[in-house]
Amino acid sequence: MSADIISIKTRQLFREYFVGTTLRFISDEFDAARIDCDTSYQPSVGGARRSLVEQYYHSISWTDWRDVRKVLQVFESVLHTADTVSQSVGGDSESSKRLRAGIENMLHYLRKDGFQYVDGRIVTGAGMPSLDGIKENAAEFDAKHLAEQVRRIEQSIESDPALAIGTAKELVETCCKTILAERGKPVAGTPDMPTLTKETLKELKLVPDDVPDAARGSDVIKRLLHNLGTIGNGLAELRGLYGTGHGKDGKAHGVKPRHAKLAVGAAATLTTFLFETHKETKL
Repeated sequence: MSADIISIKTRQLFREYFVGTTLRFISDEFDAARIDCDTSYQPSVGGARRSLVEQYYHSISWTDWRDVRKVLQVFESVLHTADTVSQSVGGDSESSKRLRAGIENMLHYLRKDGFQYVDGRIVTGAGMPSLDGIKENAAEFDAKHLAEQVRRIEQSIESDPALAIGTAKELVETCCKTILAERGKPVAGTPDMPTLTKETLKELKLVPDDVPDAARGSDVIKRLLHNLGTIGNGLAELRGLYGTGHGKDGKAHGVKPRHAKLAVGAAATLTTFLFETHKETKL
C-alpha cells in the first residue's frame, strides 16, 4: 500500500488553522483549488469548521500527486494568509506568539513530508533534486510502485543517503519496465541494469546509431545519448558500493546526502526524459 504524500499530522495542523477562520473562507480556499466537497461524508470530529475541512479532505486521494498538488495550493494560501496576519498583529502578545507557533508547526511537518515553503510556494525540499516530473508520470501511468519509490527517496535523502541511492537505482528500473510494458514488450526474468536500460533506449530509438550522420549536431547528440545510457549503469555501480541491498564492511564509511542528491538528480533526469520520450512517440 502506497504511503500518503501528505501525512495525517500535517493535514490535521492545517485543519486546526481553519478552525480559527470562517466557513466561507474554508469553502473559498478549497473551491479555488477545484477540490470537491463530499457533503455525504460525516466525519467524527467536533465543530462545523473541522467537519467542512474533512469533507473536502475526503475527496482527495492522498497517494495521487495530481490531487495532492491541489491541496498544496490551499496550504500555500493558508501560509500566506497566516504570515500576513502575523505581521499585522506584531508584538509579543499571546495571540501573536500562538499564531507564529502554529505557522512554525505547520512548516515543520511539511518539511518532514519532504516539502519547503519558499517565496510563497510549497516546493520539494530545498536543496533536493525535483521529483515533481516523476510524481506526475507515476500518477499518469497509475504506477503506484513508482510513486512509493519517490516518496521513499524524499524521506531518506537526508536521513539515510544509502537508502536514497539504492532507491534511485530502483527508480530507473521501474521506469524502464513500465515503459517496456506499456509498449507491449515486457522484460522476462530479472535483467541487470545495463540490459534493461539498453532495451528501453532501443525501443525509444534513443541509441546513438539511430541518429543519422547528416543530422545537424549529430556528434553532440550521439555523445549525449551515449552518456544518457551510462547513467543507469553508474547508479547500479554506486548502489553496489554504497547503497542498500549489499552487506558492507563493518568499518565502511557511509555516503553523505550530497552524494545521494547526485544519484537522485541523475535518476530523475533520466527517468523524466525517458517517460517524456515514451509519451511523445507512443503509437
